[in-house]
Amino acid sequence: MDMDKKAKDILLKTYWSSSGWKNQPYTDPLDFEYAKAKGLMFDPITITHDECIKRIIEIIDTITLEQVTKAFLCSLSTRRLDYRSAIASYSIAKLLIPHLYTPVISGHFYQDGEIAEKSHTCQICRDLKYGIIGNEYYQDVDLNVLNFERIKWGGVRRGELIYILFDLEQFIKEDILEPTKQDCEIFKNILKMIQTCQPNDYPSVLCEKIKDIPFFRSNKNERSMLIEILACIGILKPGSYNRTVKNKNDWTFAEFWRGEDSYNKEIVDQYFSQYLLSFKE
Repeated sequence: MDMDKKAKDILLKTYWSSSGWKNQPYTDPLDFEYAKAKGLMFDPITITHDECIKRIIEIIDTITLEQVTKAFLCSLSTRRLDYRSAIASYSIAKLLIPHLYTPVISGHFYQDGEIAEKSHTCQICRDLKYGIIGNEYYQDVDLNVLNFERIKWGGVRRGELIYILFDLEQFIKEDILEPTKQDCEIFKNILKMIQTCQPNDYPSVLCEKIKDIPFFRSNKNERSMLIEILACIGILKPGSYNRTVKNKNDWTFAEFWRGEDSYNKEIVDQYFSQYLLSFKE
């Protein structure tokens, strides 16, 4: 399904300008109603962790691995970044089990050297997979910024339950085309670039390497999110989570991956074998 150009423009301009993020996002009410009618903007949502889990588990039964794989591959040549996101949300959703919110401390906030506040997350979500975040309540969540990030970069808050739910709910509305030979060639070349990494290369090196792949139009942020997706679904699987990391980085799932880890052939085959074999040289 083609995305309405005007509605997409309204959404993107709400949060982004030529100089980057807008300090005070704003949408004209009439523009908002138009974009909402086209399915690209939404009213805020309030939902609990427990309801999130319930709805994600219900929706994942309506989605197949083949659907998210097709969408991911199609995104490589079309640059439909929203198509790219679902494979990661699907991968996480398949891990989720029915459970109630089980709080565990996730961080501390200090004031004058003393702990002033503690943050919490769901222990069960956290322990299912590195990078999953489950809050007890989601109050008046701005779904529009989630959709903005999804369309512009292929998603950002990938491990958060509210994003997983939103992403999959939007995905099931799409009619995904079959991947082309070009899509598969791009993916094969991404795998080849992974294999050329040196043992100590960080994800940022891989991000640079894949920028010149033929017919793969992208910018740095898009490539970074692609690498995060590949790490999220286990293709870029860290050999260890006990590694030195750079103090300032935006990686989550790919944070501990290094070039020596290459890629997980078993996961590649699980998701992509039928398409890679269909266009075998």
